[in-house]
Amino acid sequence: MAALKFCANISWLFTEMGDFPQRIRAAAAAGFRAVEAAWLYDCDAEELRQALRRTGVELVLLNTPPGDMKSGDLGLAAVPGREQEFRKGLDLAVKYAKALDCRRIHLMAGRIPVGADYAAVAMEMEATFVQNLKHAANVLSKEGILGLIEPINTRITDPLYFLHSPHQAADILQKVGHSAIKLQMDVFHWQIMDGNLSRNIRKYFPIIGHVQVAQVPGRNEPDAAGELNFPYLFSLLEELGYQGYIGCEYKPAGERTSRPPPTAHFHFPIFE
Repeated sequence: MAALKFCANISWLFTEMGDFPQRIRAAAAAGFRAVEAAWLYDCDAEELRQALRRTGVELVLLNTPPGDMKSGDLGLAAVPGREQEFRKGLDLAVKYAKALDCRRIHLMAGRIPVGADYAAVAMEMEATFVQNLKHAANVLSKEGILGLIEPINTRITDPLYFLHSPHQAADILQKVGHSAIKLQMDVFHWQIMDGNLSRNIRKYFPIIGHVQVAQVPGRNEPDAAGELNFPYLFSLLEELGYQGYIGCEYKPAGERTSRPPPTAHFHFPIFE
């Protein structure tokens, strides 16, 4: 059984280091061989490429642009009337992914309008999401890039996010019907929205294209006090044969970002 692989989410970790090239170097110094990030678009792609090349670190995931966050955007793929903006953002994400040899892009769904009733807008938003994902699948499959959709919990993190459960995501992926789009499993969100993690992981494992972890409810390190038994969950992923990276997307509890990453079977010195 191959050991699980972990990557640092540098939108959450090493933030004391300032810009993303510095965070890449810090992650490498801590022993990580891979990183992921939300949005890198304010940083020059060549500067990022050089930081990755010089450290030998791989970038395994980035997100599509969120839209205008000051106006309340958090992704555009499921937002009616914003299709051209989504496609423009997708093109930018692909440009960065190709420059940085990144093979996964999280296609952010977005939020329902403030004050809207979810049931009243859900059908139109889902239709928009499916249409945009089919377009993205055609674009990404030509580039050898995997698209991902991620349910985000609406109980703690974002009450307005459209895509909020693994079951909803799986139904949408079935409607898209393309192998270039898969499910991004963040166990933090899955536990908050649905629980029943063992069964859901087994059920949806064939369509999972990336995994992220954080303890519940504080969104801290996996060994922090909380609801989840990560040694068990990691054993389950190994049993199922998960081959991809596991993103460390959490808020460090204290001064921990300089510790080494996981290096041994279920021994996680970065969390100590």
